[in-house]
Amino acid sequence: MSTFAADLKPVLRLFFAERRRALLLGAALSAATVTAGIALLGLSGWFITATSLAGLSVAAITFDVFVPSAGIRLLAIVRTAARYGERLATHDATLGVLAALRERLFRGFAEPGAARSLLHRPARLLFRLTADIDALDSLYLRILVPTAVAIGATLAVSVVLGLLHPLFGLFFGLFLAGAGFGLPLIAARAARKHARRRAHGIEALRSRTIDLVAGQTDILMAGRLGAQREAIAVADHYAACADDRLNRIETGLTFGFGLVSTLLLTASLLAVGTLVEAKVITAPVAALGLLVAFAAVEPFAALRRGALELGRTLLAARRVAPRLTVTAAPEPLAPPLPGYAFSLMDVSAFHENSAMPTLQGIELHQGECLAVIGSSGAGKSSLLAVLSGELSAKTGSVAAQTATLLTQRTELFEDSLRGNLSLANPEASEARLREVLAAAGLLADVEAMPRGIDTPLGEGGLGLSGGQSRRLALARLFLRDTPLWLLDEPTEGLDGDTARDVLQRLSAVAAGRSLVIATHIRREAAIADRIAVIEGGRILEVSRRGEAAFGKALDRLRPD
Repeated sequence: MSTFAADLKPVLRLFFAERRRALLLGAALSAATVTAGIALLGLSGWFITATSLAGLSVAAITFDVFVPSAGIRLLAIVRTAARYGERLATHDATLGVLAALRERLFRGFAEPGAARSLLHRPARLLFRLTADIDALDSLYLRILVPTAVAIGATLAVSVVLGLLHPLFGLFFGLFLAGAGFGLPLIAARAARKHARRRAHGIEALRSRTIDLVAGQTDILMAGRLGAQREAIAVADHYAACADDRLNRIETGLTFGFGLVSTLLLTASLLAVGTLVEAKVITAPVAALGLLVAFAAVEPFAALRRGALELGRTLLAARRVAPRLTVTAAPEPLAPPLPGYAFSLMDVSAFHENSAMPTLQGIELHQGECLAVIGSSGAGKSSLLAVLSGELSAKTGSVAAQTATLLTQRTELFEDSLRGNLSLANPEASEARLREVLAAAGLLADVEAMPRGIDTPLGEGGLGLSGGQSRRLALARLFLRDTPLWLLDEPTEGLDGDTARDVLQRLSAVAAGRSLVIATHIRREAAIADRIAVIEGGRILEVSRRGEAAFGKALDRLRPD
């Protein structure tokens, strides 16, 4: 139970922080709807019975039909208006909360280091941004509101029936609460495992389908197309079996509520009959009590779906909650000493499930270019992440100028060329955009396109070649006016001529700036003033151009 509370606490905190009034208004209108419905049914039963009895006696002349009929009309209007308002309020509040939830999650995934997780597990995280968030609407609509309304209805009905006879109200309320809440709890416990299995099955189904669509060429070449289809069928069967179990539980819960309703109605009929026979109450009051007892079961029926959704909702809350926890903003990197671009001293930093050992003292003078070389996994990209502020140092001191990081992968979006370029500086003028495109060697290609700089790109920059995509990323770097540029294998995947042209343009535009290039290619390290060799996260040596060690370091690298 404490685990459930811990999982739900961040979600509930967000719910009530964003739309507290709307959520409470929706719950109040839902309670008003149920209360008006119970009162309407009870008053109607009393009125019909009293009218019938009055018609059989001389009391018909004095019987007041106007006040009860007016009350019935008023309750009908209240119930209709409350129902309409409840639908508007609860759904508007839920949609508003889910929008805020999505925004909070996207902000969480925009934090430093989160993009790495997105790249490692895109299908799973896509599922959490869709199915898990949608599952949380059940928390309010099908769990919290129906539970609160059922509790209120039980108390109200117990009081009304208690006015007929205290023991009648007491035993009815105890049995209604016990059975009304007990059955959904039993069903929720039974459905929890199957709801989780269904969620995992759908997640696997989506993930495997995405793998099939995205990697169909490689899967086909490896002769694994049939196996992938079989894996999708297995996931679909797994989810279908869980669905079948949930349907069985729902059927049993529906039968249970029907049985409870029948028992309560039978017991109430015997109770009011006994009270009428003992002349404790009149026949019209007996009809009122009987119909109120009959209507009291209705609020609990709304818990039926919520009970089945509880397992999926708790699973969604457990997976979403960590991203909702407000974390302190990372401290900005301290400015380096005058004349330096950055300095590191005894720094250790950790990626998810990995560690980068301590980086002993290293610094870079303003305006210099440093190439960082080493084998894969040696810590080159981690060093750039520390300098850019994407990866926080756990120990040691980091001082660096404001930096722009150009990663290995060119990230382009389904937008126009202008939109992709303007990400670096939304306020840049048309002349400035054309200037950086020209500096990156892409202006002629852009002008040759039918719509020029407004040419739309597909997903991932579809429509540009690999070289054009890298040049666009380079133009975006040029648009960022920061004193320190961090480049992670900037010409990887480009042909020799394109790569040398990109490096030449980069060197020309970077004059006066400081550069750090993580590389294993000779042509990229050759433009550096110094080369640092890193292995196992440790800087083994730093050599300057003209020194023998500088040439030996270049000879270790892959030739053009």
